[in-house]
Amino acid sequence: MTDKSKRRGPLARFAVIDLTRVRSGPTCVRQLADWGANVIKIESPPKLGLADAWGGARHGADFQNLHRNKRAMTLNLKDPEGLAIFRKLTDRADVVVENFRPDVKFRLGIDYESLKTTNPRLVYASISGFGQDGPYAKRPGFDQIAQGMGGLMAITGLEGQGPVRAGIAIADSSAGLYCANGVLTALLEREESGEGQWVHVSLLQAMIAMLDFQAARWLVAKEVPPQAGNDHPTSIPTGVFQTVDGYINVAAGSDGMWVRLCKAIGAEALSSRPEYATGPLRSKNRKQCHAELAEFIRRKTSCEWLEIFEKNSVASGPIYKMNEVFADPQVQHLGMAVPVHHPVLGDVALVNQPFTLTRTPSEVRTVTPECGAHTDEVMRELGYNDQQISDLHSRNVI
Repeated sequence: MTDKSKRRGPLARFAVIDLTRVRSGPTCVRQLADWGANVIKIESPPKLGLADAWGGARHGADFQNLHRNKRAMTLNLKDPEGLAIFRKLTDRADVVVENFRPDVKFRLGIDYESLKTTNPRLVYASISGFGQDGPYAKRPGFDQIAQGMGGLMAITGLEGQGPVRAGIAIADSSAGLYCANGVLTALLEREESGEGQWVHVSLLQAMIAMLDFQAARWLVAKEVPPQAGNDHPTSIPTGVFQTVDGYINVAAGSDGMWVRLCKAIGAEALSSRPEYATGPLRSKNRKQCHAELAEFIRRKTSCEWLEIFEKNSVASGPIYKMNEVFADPQVQHLGMAVPVHHPVLGDVALVNQPFTLTRTPSEVRTVTPECGAHTDEVMRELGYNDQQISDLHSRNVI
């Protein structure tokens, strides 16, 4: 992989200052970086011993996947000279993204109101645990806390099992994606108004928004969704079924799909049973319906059923472990694993973007940089000479 692509991404005209750490903020900035934004990731000088790169080992899979396509700069924001350098950067920038606790940016003097005085076009994005204000604003926010407070853990898992977290950091990741969406929306609005604005996202808000139809069941119909395990909460039959050699997913909630499923498994009589005649009735009799289907589906192997269901236009699929996911021919066709060469790790792969632009696709142009790898380069762009840069290094300003 070449160090720099010759192709400009669709966001190449935007400069982004990245103050983020852990997952939610880096997820946001990765969206911008992958589509070509000029991103400068700022961390504290190593000699200060601060853990602001927190989020796992730098050469670990997680950190490498989150911070590709960025330049890395060290800067002491608690030093007046460091703050002055930061202001030079933000005066030239289009976007600043941070996910400190809400009060930190004000203590450092790098909040939106302070920065917009010299750059009114700046889009400033903040991700917090619970919001920038309100009774919980100063609480530390973590993904699993948001999963619990947002309602996800109460509807995940088997009936009666007790609360279960999702297997991914869904509150963090969704907050990052919503934040990137907010940044792009603000940049589009700026084209008309000429002014930037402050984008707020919290893990709690993102988690509730991700609940979507489950949240709407309460807001509209006053239903409190229970745990439903592997069964779909409302569209039956949809669930996990055991085969001779493993498990598969089957989704046949619509009336037409239900009839095709019954025919495919040789159980046409089930489709004419009055208690299964409609979607609401099948949902009401979920346990009985799934139990009867299970008796038929456990008679063949997973591959046999998947082939039969495909021929009969019944939605179904395997249940993969992670190694099997990336071995699947459709996943390989979609290019969801991006091969890269890392100077320390060698030839590895990273997770690709999930959407495609036909003319200006995303690209992993550079791997995650070492801490401060581009500090001198960025400082020269700001007009500092080598002697000044050396002096600032010696005093841990950069």
